[in-house]
Amino acid sequence: MSVYTSHPLAAAIAVAVSLPAALPAAAQTAPAAQPVLPEVRVGATRDSDYATGISSVGGKLPEALRDIPQTVNVVNRAVLEAQGATSLTDALLNVPGITIGAGEGGQIGNNINLRGFSARTDIYLDGMRDRGQYSRDTFFLEAVEVLKGPASMLFGRGSTGGVINQSSKRATLRPVDEVTATVGTDSYYRVTADVGSKLSDTAALRLNAFGQDIKSTRDVVQNKDYGAAPSLRLGIGTPTEITVSGLFQHNSDVPDYGFPLVGTGVGTVAHPVKAPANRFYGYADDYFKQDVQVVGLTVEHKLTPTTRLRNQTQFSNYRIDASPTPLGTVSVAPGAPAGTTVNWYTPLQYLQAQRQDRNRTVDDRSLFNQTEVITEFATGAIGHKLTAGAEVGTDSYRFKRTGWTPTNVNVNLGDPATVDRAGSTFLSSTTNTDASTVAFFANDEVALTKQWKLVAGLRYDRYHSEQTGYDYVAKAPANLPGRTDAKLSPRLGVLYQPDEVASYYASFGTSFNPSAETVTVTAANVNVAPEKNRSFETGGKWDLDGGALSLAASVFRIEKTDARTTDPVTGLVDLTGKVRVQGFEVSAAGKLTDTVQLLAGYTLLDSEILSSKVIGTGNNAGLSEKGHAYPNTPRHNATLWATWKPLGEVELGAGSTLSSKRTLNNFETAEIAGYARFDATAAWIQRKYTLRLNLRNLTDAYYFEGASGGRATPTRGRTALLSLAYRF
Repeated sequence: MSVYTSHPLAAAIAVAVSLPAALPAAAQTAPAAQPVLPEVRVGATRDSDYATGISSVGGKLPEALRDIPQTVNVVNRAVLEAQGATSLTDALLNVPGITIGAGEGGQIGNNINLRGFSARTDIYLDGMRDRGQYSRDTFFLEAVEVLKGPASMLFGRGSTGGVINQSSKRATLRPVDEVTATVGTDSYYRVTADVGSKLSDTAALRLNAFGQDIKSTRDVVQNKDYGAAPSLRLGIGTPTEITVSGLFQHNSDVPDYGFPLVGTGVGTVAHPVKAPANRFYGYADDYFKQDVQVVGLTVEHKLTPTTRLRNQTQFSNYRIDASPTPLGTVSVAPGAPAGTTVNWYTPLQYLQAQRQDRNRTVDDRSLFNQTEVITEFATGAIGHKLTAGAEVGTDSYRFKRTGWTPTNVNVNLGDPATVDRAGSTFLSSTTNTDASTVAFFANDEVALTKQWKLVAGLRYDRYHSEQTGYDYVAKAPANLPGRTDAKLSPRLGVLYQPDEVASYYASFGTSFNPSAETVTVTAANVNVAPEKNRSFETGGKWDLDGGALSLAASVFRIEKTDARTTDPVTGLVDLTGKVRVQGFEVSAAGKLTDTVQLLAGYTLLDSEILSSKVIGTGNNAGLSEKGHAYPNTPRHNATLWATWKPLGEVELGAGSTLSSKRTLNNFETAEIAGYARFDATAAWIQRKYTLRLNLRNLTDAYYFEGASGGRATPTRGRTALLSLAYRF
């Protein structure tokens, strides 16, 4: 067995040890050339500054945050390292207005809600859609960028609440040679490597790798993962630059489906059962196995001093084999006293629940190509920066559902037996979905005067999907008719910049959500046109002290003008619903003094379902969705992270994430409580090494992070992590 498959930690260590020796040899044979253009560094820097000032998420190209007429949050590498953040979820704890869903309905991996709306398919990698359902790691990321508000003009379908872009580390002419080892409480072991070197005066190679074997304060739950992300750049500083990048990751995890939510009857509010924070209700042999391969090729060519051409191609392949165990209906356990009722506060030993299955395998592939021409010119005294291009791509989604006939179904919630599952399996159904995208777009940034700018863009998308399948239980095909949706998505923004400090803006944008947005569709919605969304936002951004400290504030409204809703008489889905989320956000990033810096934000979200035909059943019998808050949209959400360097070699830091309660369904009959979480760090920083202690969930707060209408997962308890980063 190879070292890569024997243990994730061994895999990363082997890569880290072998690469530094290989790079100099390769550099000796690389041809030398004299650069003719300076290298432009994209994304966050590797120093300790929390204010980046630049992001590529607002137009897929590097751009000053003050020139983007929407709210943008950037969590850069300096913040990730200071916090010991290792997952995309960890990184997004720094972004107000984001909540984590529990992935009900068969969804797995990262399930994120942005300003109340699902962003499951709105995650990008270097500007290209990263649609796979997997748990993302930060080992190869330079920054996580969040653009808030509808943005279909930039990104096509989706993006109702915004988009999340993962900006990867790129090969540079500057040598990189760092290995970090982390150990922690509850059997936490992780190692990462970031090594690279120039191959010639215009070429460089870089490799990031990681391996981890992590348990937690949650019983049974474990993550055994490893991965590598190479990057090769050719022609750095020349008119033509080629970048080849990859992400190869394997996750072998024990899934955590948390606790069931239990109500007390019709029209009452359900809460998670009162179980100990470490309680695990699944089977001992539950698993999530995920393999990810993403390969990208980018070619940029400078046609003239003011015009360049960029072509990006990305192939993604996601393979998932999952066997988790959610809990079904909660009932009174045998032997309970007479008159015992099923309530979330009922003593656990008097309750039982059915162990259910979600066994499935998924093969998910995408191939996309995007071509852009970026040119700058003037018409009289008015300057233009025009970006025009086209995108074509295909998606395929292969889903196989395996049913299970168990022999040990019910589990006592007070004394669960954590055993391997027993019973027999059978093939339940298969679903094959194929989709294609063709799009054309143009965006013009117009400098009307030195102080006034206009941003205007339009995109046309043609999205076609087809689905076939077979139901092995009914022994019948489950084919659905194909559907084609064609949509125009406009964008308009006005900026007033009286000086180099302040930038004020107002913007309007739209997005659309086709029924097959996730490359799956159902018989109920296959014939339904896309939902339409629109956003109005106005705000200001201020770069103080030469950009060392950036402040921002905005007021916004997002309207889903024709949300899907189910007619209570016919049972058919139509577009008569309407949802509104509005509020304001303030944020700060950068240095308060030479020794103190912070990343902070607050969002208020006022949500309401304005129109719906849906009438509830079961515990929601007779209730209408209309007038209720939108699920997973807490009214208050705040984040704060600050560090202080009393001495040049010592860094101390602390932070908090706070959220008010949030409802979990459209009837407000299920909710989880608000929470306050605190973290801290202390580090000894030297030129050759950094020794850092991170304390996560410092007060051992018992709260729920991922949640849906039927279950909620407790966060991990207090965790101490000690890491050593060594630079060769």
